[in-house]
Amino acid sequence: MKVLTKSRFKLGLECPNKLYYTDKKEYSNSKSADPFLEALAHGGFQVEALSKLHYPDGILVEGNGGDYQGLWEQTRQLLKQENVVIFEAAFLIDGLFVRTDILVKKGDKIELIEVKAKSFDPLKEDIFVGKRGGLNKDWKPYLMDIAFQKNVMQLCYPNWNIKSFIMMADKSKKASINGLNELFRVVKEDGKKPKTICKVSSLSEIGNSVLGRKNVTHIVADIEANSEKTNKGMHFQDSIKQFKEIYQKGDYPNHSTSYKPCRDCEFKEEGDGFKSGFKECFKKQHFWSEKEFNKPNIFNIWNFRKGTRIFEDGIVFKEDLNEEIIGLKEDPFRLTDSHRQWMQVQKELTNDDSIYVDKSGLKEEMDSWDFPLHFIDFETSTMAIPFNEGLKPYEQIAFQFSHHIYHEDGKIEHATEYINNVVGEFPNFKFLRALKKALENDNGTIFKYSTHENTILNAIFYQLIESEEPDKEELIGFLQDISQSKGKGAVKWKGNRNMVDLCDVEKRYYYNPFTNGSNSLKFVLPASLNSSKFLQEKYSKPLGQINVTSKNFDNDHIWLEIDDQGVKNPYKMLPPVFSEWSAEEMDAMVISDIEELNNGGAALTAYGKMQYTDMSQNEIDALTKSLLKYCELDTLAMVMVFEHFKELIES
Repeated sequence: MKVLTKSRFKLGLECPNKLYYTDKKEYSNSKSADPFLEALAHGGFQVEALSKLHYPDGILVEGNGGDYQGLWEQTRQLLKQENVVIFEAAFLIDGLFVRTDILVKKGDKIELIEVKAKSFDPLKEDIFVGKRGGLNKDWKPYLMDIAFQKNVMQLCYPNWNIKSFIMMADKSKKASINGLNELFRVVKEDGKKPKTICKVSSLSEIGNSVLGRKNVTHIVADIEANSEKTNKGMHFQDSIKQFKEIYQKGDYPNHSTSYKPCRDCEFKEEGDGFKSGFKECFKKQHFWSEKEFNKPNIFNIWNFRKGTRIFEDGIVFKEDLNEEIIGLKEDPFRLTDSHRQWMQVQKELTNDDSIYVDKSGLKEEMDSWDFPLHFIDFETSTMAIPFNEGLKPYEQIAFQFSHHIYHEDGKIEHATEYINNVVGEFPNFKFLRALKKALENDNGTIFKYSTHENTILNAIFYQLIESEEPDKEELIGFLQDISQSKGKGAVKWKGNRNMVDLCDVEKRYYYNPFTNGSNSLKFVLPASLNSSKFLQEKYSKPLGQINVTSKNFDNDHIWLEIDDQGVKNPYKMLPPVFSEWSAEEMDAMVISDIEELNNGGAALTAYGKMQYTDMSQNEIDALTKSLLKYCELDTLAMVMVFEHFKELIES
């Protein structure tokens, strides 16, 4: 039975053409991530379990998720009761199918409650409204989802009086016990849907819940009344009808292409036996041949906010751009965003892979730095369910850092590192003490990459203010010395050793075509390696021969491999998490289905697994070891970029 579910409805909101590609296995899909890992990383299972404690008499509708008729029959039987609370109630009618997180029935008065692993501030009344009116773009997909659920329910039961709510973490509430997060443990058995084991049976056992509800009944009514458009000005009711028809018939809908959905399309890539949905759309709608697909287009221009407008004006290829369209604004002291965009366009059109560097500006910047140079990187998380009494939902958690030192004589030392893998322990103050110990021995310049580390230190500052840590004044003094205040906080500061943002330095003085416009370290590092003979010669030798120390790799470890395609990305060369395990150990493993750990999202997920799943100590140790290797590479990558800059200004 082909039915339009709420997940397919949301996919149609992104682009109706995606409904044609979604179930066809011959098309690549870059968003086919493990939903278990995503829910785990963002606290979805824990929020769901806690929400059910608010309704202790709730009855769960269980069964195969694809058995639409069976789930609907179960729900119908339960709804015969005058008063009932149902978890995951199912509704099926005329090719439409939804399951609601929580349904409360009192006669014909119904509460539809959607549970989300998001947060809200109850003092802000207009969180769902955008700055220019209409629905906030971040909330619109969720509100459309609830409206779709309500619509299907109303079709099944026309006489119901339905009110709609979102239940999520309330930022004004604090946990009233320690170890709240440990009360919700996630279990995943082979071939079965993950489930959460709740170690308490009532809210009274945990004190105050950190969840709250927002009434969105009026917003849902407005959506149903077609006040909020979906695709290309389509009305809500028309969208439901069209999406259902597209999905059930399986015919290509020929919905017109547009900049952002096409730029971000998950059906774009091809190869390894997969076809590209993106290519098919442009072949059918724009009659592109391989010639057009090989021409540089505007979809990969960095931070290109004008993309939507110029795409609608019929400009798709870089060759049709000019300085006026880009809006070029130059600054004699730095690269502007528009200058970087125009440089990206020009270099691609002329096949110019040479590096741009403002040598004088970069040299002046680098001459202001004091040795020894310190490079730091944090791994962090935000947990929906607080670890400790007094903490709020989604407080920043800093669980790991790596620290490299570049000495004036060229010696590179992986000096210190910290990781906290203890279940249920709030690590931030231990983290900060370890960071203080690592950085307080000299006045050398400290480097971060982008703004993340400063944001985390700001969050820890306010956590310290409310804490009773005996050394909090000393910690606050150190924190303020190496960071600066941000946002509209009551306290303002800028430290004497305020961290230098190496990403900002790169954006101001340097452009490398191999980055494809990105300023992410994951792109800047391989671009630097491919452009630097110095880095290639140095890091293709064992660590023990190049005056570089490591806490996680042997002296004979070699970071670079070079073949006909160029330098292999070091992040792709990190060993698999369980590379040292035997077949017997792998067979005995139940929960840790993370195979690679080479990006921040995987690191966050690994930490979530250690906190929320009952895994063996061997698995914890393996994840810890991989986290340490990954974070070490992050700070070594910063050192390599610094060495590349040094090479450029000295050449």
